[in-house]
Amino acid sequence: MPCIADRTLVHVFVRWGGGPGRIALSYDARQTCYIVRGKVTAAAAAAEGSPETGRVEFGAGDLVVFPRGTRCTWHIAVAVDMHYAFDPS
Repeated sequence: MPCIADRTLVHVFVRWGGGPGRIALSYDARQTCYIVRGKVTAAAAAAEGSPETGRVEFGAGDLVVFPRGTRCTWHIAVAVDMHYAFDPS
């Protein structure tokens, strides 16, 4: 699951936005996201076909890190505007 981290260098990150809904995501690399606005609940699964193992809620002003290998579904309650970057190492 993601963790909330310190804010650093988000102005060089790629920008993305999305409206309310659900998005299934799988991270092949570590991703850091700075949420400019919006509200999201990320629900993770332990393995394919397994029930959710945890939920994390985040929104405007949060810096969130998704470790490589994370699989989750974003439940976007309020349209999201964010900056993000991948760390392939």
